[in-house]
Amino acid sequence: MLATALRTTCTVDTHEILSGVRVLTDAHEDGGYEWMEKIEEEGWLVCGAWGVDGWDLGQWPYVMVAVTKTADKAGPLFGMATYCEGDVKTTFYRTQAAHWAAITAEAFSTWKSRSDGPPNMPETADQLAPEYCQPYSLNLC
Repeated sequence: MLATALRTTCTVDTHEILSGVRVLTDAHEDGGYEWMEKIEEEGWLVCGAWGVDGWDLGQWPYVMVAVTKTADKAGPLFGMATYCEGDVKTTFYRTQAAHWAAITAEAFSTWKSRSDGPPNMPETADQLAPEYCQPYSLNLC
């Protein structure tokens, strides 16, 4: 079964309507690792770490964050999908900064709930030090 479907959606940061965008869909038939393999065939990549020191992003294989970069006539599009035990939510951003902020918010949520993130965690994600608000590897995002 395909891991994607064509849908109409809206960019989170600029509120542009996007028609016929390939989004990741729910995946209850298989586990997280199988989902990860399927989405790679569709041009998505699961990020396992976030921040310059590579802190865990998600809780594999139950919770994962995937990214993609594509474009339309208006310019680049940055996609993010969150996978939580088969439930998948896909969002798109026009700017890389908004994309990274969304991923940072997901990372912060993981770090706070598991108490094993970076030291001196602030109360909110927007208070994180800049080194925790970027990809572990710039090749990923």
